[in-house]
Amino acid sequence: MRMLVLFLMLVLLAGQALSQPGKGRRGPDARPPSNMSQEDRRRLRQDVDSARGNYQQRDTRRQDRMPPEEREKLRRDVQDANRDMRKR
Repeated sequence: MRMLVLFLMLVLLAGQALSQPGKGRRGPDARPPSNMSQEDRRRLRQDVDSARGNYQQRDTRRQDRMPPEEREKLRRDVQDANRDMRKR
């Protein structure tokens, strides 16, 4: 009797597992091929940038590091805030 119940559970669970939809394609090959040329993409990117207000002002310069005094103050502020959160 136990074997029959075990067998029925196995059959039912296997049927449910096999009826699940697949995960689909993933990775770089998952995207459908694009009909846009490189020039169209560049123009679209410029249009989006200008609509967002970037107007070709992409800052490619390296951001300056924070001065040590300011970094230390920020570190202390974060530690104080963490202590305050633990007290609550």
